[in-house]
Amino acid sequence: MMGSVWPWLLITKALLSVHCQPFYAHGDKSLGAPQPPSHQLLEPAPAYHKVTPTITNFALRLYKQLAEDAAGNILFSPVSLSSTVALLSLGAHADTQTQILESLGFNLTETPAADIHEGFQSLLHTLDLPSPKLELKLGHSLFLDRQLKPHQSFLDSAKELYGALAFSANFTDAAATGQRINDLVRKQTYGKVAGCLPEFSHDTLMVLSNYIFFKAKWKHPFDRYQTRKQESFFLDQRTPLYIPMMRQKEMHRFLYDQEASCTILQIKYSGTALLLLVLPDPGKMQRVEAALQPETLRRWGQRFLPSLLDLHLPRFSISSDYNLEEILPLIGLSHLTDKEADLSGVMGQLNKTVSRVSHKAVVDMNEKGTEAAAASALLSQPPSLNMTSAPQAHFNRPFLLLLWEVTTHSLLFMGKVVNPAAG
Repeated sequence: MMGSVWPWLLITKALLSVHCQPFYAHGDKSLGAPQPPSHQLLEPAPAYHKVTPTITNFALRLYKQLAEDAAGNILFSPVSLSSTVALLSLGAHADTQTQILESLGFNLTETPAADIHEGFQSLLHTLDLPSPKLELKLGHSLFLDRQLKPHQSFLDSAKELYGALAFSANFTDAAATGQRINDLVRKQTYGKVAGCLPEFSHDTLMVLSNYIFFKAKWKHPFDRYQTRKQESFFLDQRTPLYIPMMRQKEMHRFLYDQEASCTILQIKYSGTALLLLVLPDPGKMQRVEAALQPETLRRWGQRFLPSLLDLHLPRFSISSDYNLEEILPLIGLSHLTDKEADLSGVMGQLNKTVSRVSHKAVVDMNEKGTEAAAASALLSQPPSLNMTSAPQAHFNRPFLLLLWEVTTHSLLFMGKVVNPAAG
């Protein structure tokens, strides 16, 4: 299975009043994800620790805003979005760059811009390292209109720090150029993503794209013969939906948070990935969402205990599409599309603003694995435990998911499954 996310930033000649800025926030790196062995803590902290806590805080803020505006499924990639906007800030000058990075949540006095970009460089490099147990690919591409003369310093920095490749494009032929970009993304995601680029006009001067692809197997796969093809999933307290429900009795780390009224479960993947599932008590979704804070994730990470669990989990595939130019300003990301934004560091021309921030995410979960990344501590089942006495975790109503990469403590995907049959 795999997870795929594709945000697109389109810079056009038309000036818009909408702002689309990045946002970071500081926090503890634990955030519910497993910690490295204690001996690693004696070594210098990798540069990615300068950015991963802020990416998590960004995710929590964006999630809450999306939850206010949408009643259905939610899914997005915090790593994908934040790295894309941080890349674009390389081309911003003066106050615009400061506004972008500070609205991401960075204190530039404590963490200078150079350290922020170094942190993203370290994060993307580490996530892109080959692994025999999971597949994770991230990439950035710049498509610049052939009439432009971009600054070589911007192109060099984008490639060195973010691995971004630049391509010349003819945006006067919007259909052909759009097909070219979509073909590249389809190739990079092994054909899993096609036709995801939003429409753009002949006024477009630049498209900055990012994709993330994840595929991993469960540490303990579900037995497909145990899956019930028609089991009730309650869209609300009165409306059942009949869907395939996977089942297993296995050792997992979980806890019940009485304060937030929810059950939290960690599921292991092979490799450095962990799925965190949050199941609110009936009617308590809003209470759980209100409790989503860095300190809440930190508290959960300190309280998990392993236990044999009778687990019922939907088999599903969901996706979400967003035009974020109207949402990001509500959480402080408002300067990329400001009329006063100075992105002349990209191409030496003023008054070029971001007109659209589109984001698409897909997650597929079945008996073999999941289409998203996570962080995990691997546990095995003691053979002496009584299989008939396991407590039950029945995900038969809307729940949250957070997908972590363990080594970097990075939140790759976050979302809410309201309707597992919505696609």
